[in-house]
Amino acid sequence: MQGGGALGSYQAGAYEALADSEYLPDWVAGISIGSINAAIIAGNAPEDRLSRLRAFWEQITSPSAWWPAPQSEVHSHWHRRISASSALAFGQPGFFTPRIAMEWLGRRMPTSFYDTSALRGTLERLVDFDRINHAKETRLSVGAVNLRTGQLVYFDSAEQVVGPEHVMASGALPPGFPPVEIDGEQYWDGGLVSNTPLQYVLDYYPRRSRLTFQIDLFQGYGQIPIDLEGVGEREKEIRYSSRTRISTENFRQKHEVRHAISELGKLLPKELADSEQAKRLYAFGCMTEMDIAQLIYRPMASQGDSKDYQFDRRTMDARWRQGAADAAATLLAAPWLAPKPQEVGVRVFDVMHDILVGKKQHASEPMSDGVQDRPPPRRSGIGSDKTQQSA
Repeated sequence: MQGGGALGSYQAGAYEALADSEYLPDWVAGISIGSINAAIIAGNAPEDRLSRLRAFWEQITSPSAWWPAPQSEVHSHWHRRISASSALAFGQPGFFTPRIAMEWLGRRMPTSFYDTSALRGTLERLVDFDRINHAKETRLSVGAVNLRTGQLVYFDSAEQVVGPEHVMASGALPPGFPPVEIDGEQYWDGGLVSNTPLQYVLDYYPRRSRLTFQIDLFQGYGQIPIDLEGVGEREKEIRYSSRTRISTENFRQKHEVRHAISELGKLLPKELADSEQAKRLYAFGCMTEMDIAQLIYRPMASQGDSKDYQFDRRTMDARWRQGAADAAATLLAAPWLAPKPQEVGVRVFDVMHDILVGKKQHASEPMSDGVQDRPPPRRSGIGSDKTQQSA
């Protein structure tokens, strides 16, 4: 689950569709807002996860019933601005609050504009960390950046005890949020280095054959901006989606090489196969099969450069519904069930891209804060993990 602030309700919607499939994820990894969603999923029994996700997103989003639904692009623009300005001025309940004026008048200025201590209480209320650290069915990994070394690190329940501070560290985006101290080290948002935990999951050793649902919040392809607001939105999309695309392509190429090494090892004559050089090479080989199903938040109209901190309830609900619809359509198509050529080690699927290509958006369609609701297709019972195979 990628980072993206207020866009994260799309991930909650996507999980709603996955939760209705025949089997559930055995490993949930996140960066920033993705780490919060991931912790709520891993830290609750399957039957409680959706209600806890809904509780979190309803707590941190301000109700917008008193705001009339935007009926034009002008109204939509001001609706976005009012919602985002409210978040900047007052924070979001159970998430973050502006620092009081007195903190700026002291001898030393704060290291952030907002205080996130309320988030700890929210996490402790909605997440059972004992379950995360002792249950075996769902693993949790969250990424953060060590301020001293600049290195991206992962706090992984399979290797250490994970608490609310680790999740908060993953979402401590400067200069808005303060760093979080863990074992004497300070940590910031993992998105500063990589906004996706995909590479950590796929490269983790020993590797296992796996179907991974990659839920991203920023699209790579987009419209050419025509104003400064559009420039800011497009800049964020490119910046935060680029790492995902690079990681996916790099892993695909690397894993194809692993397959080629394993296949070559079977063809070598015994005297060569037993050589020290061949053994060193063969150690890099791998025959695990990786399928990556991409789910990417693609709003049907511009949402402006403040979309990642537009926390009003109406927009949250629309993003949630789109995530559920996109995931349901992907599960229904289930392209990973098609036979795979033996020489292919990695397949990447983007069902919604294939569906939306060539689809025209008519100017007469009603506005919905930049989100066009998609009717959810019939869901199929497809889950998240393929037959396991050790590397």
